[in-house]
Amino acid sequence: MKVMVMVKATVDSEAGTMPSTELLEAMGKFNEELVNAGVMLAGEGLHPSSRGARIAFDGPQRRVIDGPFAETRELVAGFWLWQVRSMDEAIEWAKRCPNPMPGPSELEIRPLFEAEDFGAEFTPELREQEDRLRERLGN
Repeated sequence: MKVMVMVKATVDSEAGTMPSTELLEAMGKFNEELVNAGVMLAGEGLHPSSRGARIAFDGPQRRVIDGPFAETRELVAGFWLWQVRSMDEAIEWAKRCPNPMPGPSELEIRPLFEAEDFGAEFTPELREQEDRLRERLGN
């Protein structure tokens, strides 16, 4: 199964405080362990929400909302995409992660949908389209 592991934002990450060399070294070592184990598929840090935008949908209407966004603890400061056997394995890996922020912080793990999760609504034609797109993306 694939999971997304989200590093929740903090006041420091939203202020643009960059990680120390020691934290970058610790995260690099952890990422190397994930890659060596065949777990890590992708991972990136995100700029503060002040550099982002949201697109709000209401029927055919689209509205752009510029950051920063309120509720810092609900924002994401970075993520990994992992291939694991189970949620338990993902949790065990996440518990080995260095604290990604200088103070208290939190990771959130969410499984990705797979084709089977969509049931009959995901028709053979839609599956074929999805397969073609994934092949073009190389995954």
